[in-house]
Amino acid sequence: MGKGNFFIGQPIFSQLLKLIPRNLVLSVVKEFSADRYCKRFSTYDHLVTMLYAIFNQCNSLREVTTGMLAWEERLSHLGVNHHPCRSTFSDANKRRPSAVFEAIYLKLLNRLHPFLSDSRPAKSNKDQLYIFDATTITLFQEVLQGSGIRGYDGRRKGGIKVHTLMRSDLDVPTMIRFSPAACTDSGFLKHVQLPPGATVVFDRGYNHYATFNQLSNQGVNWVTRLRARLVYEVLKHNPISEQQQAKGIIADAHILLGADTSRAPKVKARLIEYIDPQSGRSLEFLTNNLHMSASTIADLYRNRWQIEVLFKRLKQNYPLKYFLGDNPNAIEIQIWCALIADLLVKAVKNTVAQHWAFSNLTAMIRLHLMTYIHLPDFLKCPEKALRAILAKTRISPQNPTLFPT
Repeated sequence: MGKGNFFIGQPIFSQLLKLIPRNLVLSVVKEFSADRYCKRFSTYDHLVTMLYAIFNQCNSLREVTTGMLAWEERLSHLGVNHHPCRSTFSDANKRRPSAVFEAIYLKLLNRLHPFLSDSRPAKSNKDQLYIFDATTITLFQEVLQGSGIRGYDGRRKGGIKVHTLMRSDLDVPTMIRFSPAACTDSGFLKHVQLPPGATVVFDRGYNHYATFNQLSNQGVNWVTRLRARLVYEVLKHNPISEQQQAKGIIADAHILLGADTSRAPKVKARLIEYIDPQSGRSLEFLTNNLHMSASTIADLYRNRWQIEVLFKRLKQNYPLKYFLGDNPNAIEIQIWCALIADLLVKAVKNTVAQHWAFSNLTAMIRLHLMTYIHLPDFLKCPEKALRAILAKTRISPQNPTLFPT
C-alpha cells in the first residue's frame, strides 16, 4: 500500500497546533530572545514537545522522546524537523525562561477569546466577574518548600502554590503567580490588576487591609468572607426587607475593620450575615460595595466555586502529578503548557464539540493525537469518521491472471 493511502490530510495534533499562529510564537521569541544560542531545539519545537507530553499525559522524559521518535515520519506535519533527545529536552526546560510560555499563553488567550465558553461581549466592566484563589500541587522532591509536617523518614515533600485569577465568563486563568507551598496567600492579592467597575471574589485567606483599600481606590468591587477573630466596629445597621429575609439575609451593616491599637490601615466595608436556606449554614460576607442588594453579594460569592472546578479540571486531565524536571523553571513551564493545552481544548469544545464532556474530549484527543482525520468530522461521529478513513485505505483482494480481461 502506498504511503499516500495512509497520510490523508493532517493529524489531529497538527490541527490543534494551527490554533497557535507561528507568528505569535516568533513575536514572543523576539521579545525574550528565547532562541539565542539555540542550534536546533527552538522555542516552537519546545512548545510542540511539551504539548505532546501534556496531551499524551507523559510522566517521564523517555516517554516523550521515544513517543515522538516512533512518529518521526509525521513530525514534519507538526512543523518540527527533528525529534528531541532527552538531554536536549531537559536542558531546554532548565534554561529557557518560563516567562516565554507565559507570554505565549496570554497572547493565545487574547486571540482565542471569541471561541471560549460563555464568552459573551460584556456591556461594561461592571459585567466582568473575576475569581482569585490558589491551589497547591505536591512535588515528590523538596524543590520548593512544602507545607505540613515531615514524613516518617524525616523528609518533607515539596510543593508549588499556583495563585490564579480567572474571569468567570471565560472559565480560564487570566493571571498566574507561583510561590512555594509554605508561603501565605495574603501577599499575592496585590498582584491583581483589574479595570474600574469589575468585581473580584476571593477566599478569606487573602486578608490584607492595604490591598482592600487599594482595590477600593481603583474602583474595583471586592467580595470575600469574614475571617475569624477580626476586630471591627459597627457604624450603621441597614434595614432588611422581607424579600431579602426570604433569601437568607439576616443582617446587613456598615463596619470599620481594624483595631485602634493596630498599625494596619482601617477599612470601610459592609458586613452581611447569611444563612443558606438549604443547608442552614451561617456565613458572613465582606464587601466594599454599598449599593448592591445583600442577596446579590451572597450570589457573587457562590460563584467562587467555579475556580475550584477549574483546578479539578486541570489536575484530572493533564499531567500535573509528575514533572519533567526537578527545578522550579521546568515545573512552571509544564504548568503553563498545561494551561495552553486546556485553552486549545476549550476552544475546540466550544466550536465543534459542544455536546462532549471535557474529560471524554481530552481522552479522545489523547488516543487519536497522531491520527490523520478531519477533527470536526471525527468529533461529530468518531466511529463513522474512522470507518470512512478505513474504507478509503482498504485494498480489495485481486486474483492474479495471466491474460488481461
